[in-house]
Amino acid sequence: MAAPARTLCCSVFRLSSRKFSTTCGAQAGDKWRKEHGLSRSGSEYGPLTDLPDWSFADGRPAPPMKGQLRRRQEKEVLARRIVMLSEEMDRGIDACREKCEEAKRTEERKKSLLLKPKGKLLIKKKSQS
Repeated sequence: MAAPARTLCCSVFRLSSRKFSTTCGAQAGDKWRKEHGLSRSGSEYGPLTDLPDWSFADGRPAPPMKGQLRRRQEKEVLARRIVMLSEEMDRGIDACREKCEEAKRTEERKKSLLLKPKGKLLIKKKSQS
């Protein structure tokens, strides 16, 4: 008797067990939006996300919502980081340029300190140039 109950129980578990995926599902339309220069999802940025949902009847704008304030702050932080990195790049380029100019000046100074040709070598050199 135990065997039929066991097979019945196992068959019930097989029929009722739900399978689920542990992989990340692709967002619908994600690839198409990226190919057309749009955001990954329709709610990342744009007028539907950035503009207020309503305004007062007399025309006054609605107070900003929490999401709008958060996005504004994130954009500000990103803009500050971009400016900081841009300034850092400019300083690096200027430092590299100054280093190259200093190396050229050092090389020219070394050439100017070399012994100068005299006598027949000086005349020969002038006639060749």
